Amino acid sequence: MSAGELLGIEPLELKFPFELKKQISCSLHLTNKTDEHIAFKVKTTSPKKYCVRPNTGIVLPQSSCDVVVTMQAQREVPSDMQCKDKFLVQSVIANQDTALKDITAEMFSKELGNTVDEVKLRVLYVSPPQPPSPVPEGSEEGSSSRPSSVSESQNGAPSKFSILTKGGSEVEPKENSLEVAVLVSKLTEEKNSAIQQNNKLRQELELLKSDVSKQKGGFSFIFLAIIALSGIILGYIFKS
Repeated sequence: MSAGELLGIEPLELKFPFELKKQISCSLHLTNKTDEHIAFKVKTTSPKKYCVRPNTGIVLPQSSCDVVVTMQAQREVPSDMQCKDKFLVQSVIANQDTALKDITAEMFSKELGNTVDEVKLRVLYVSPPQPPSPVPEGSEEGSSSRPSSVSESQNGAPSKFSILTKGGSEVEPKENSLEVAVLVSKLTEEKNSAIQQNNKLRQELELLKSDVSKQKGGFSFIFLAIIALSGIILGYIFKS
């Protein structure tokens, strides 16, 4: 057979997405479309830079095999992202009973009269895939640039903070206004009730004063107590 007909090799260019300080791998797919057992060997011009697994093997008739090539982590970016490294895949027809341990370097020597199929592969550095760019703020559908005049909570309901009118004065929310109105009404009722009780006490006081004046011509202890009680009630009313 002529060169290149023993094994089909894909791809013919090893492309590595180059990144500093990171191991990068790519695969070779070897296909044997013949009815023979094919032994292969993978060589490179930079053996310390690459790791090939497996670097030798046997592909059975009408079968295929994958080879993983790993480039060691690099500390420098190559000039113009160019790489001069090369790979060579050699293949020969082997006996049916040939095992992996039986593969030797002499099997791929042309000087010994062996028919060796050789395919050279290039190495290319490519830029790593870029992450998707974030969506700029304000570009989402349905967003509005109109500033809100009312502070809103996360669920969209008005907040309980005071709201400023155009003139700058504060307007309490409706809920607070309702609470204040109820409280004022309650205090007003209590005040009116206290005033009525105070008027009633004043009338009783006048009657007692009249009776005491007629009987003793002076103030009694009960009269003084009533005056003190009236003062306490009046103080509470004015304080409220």
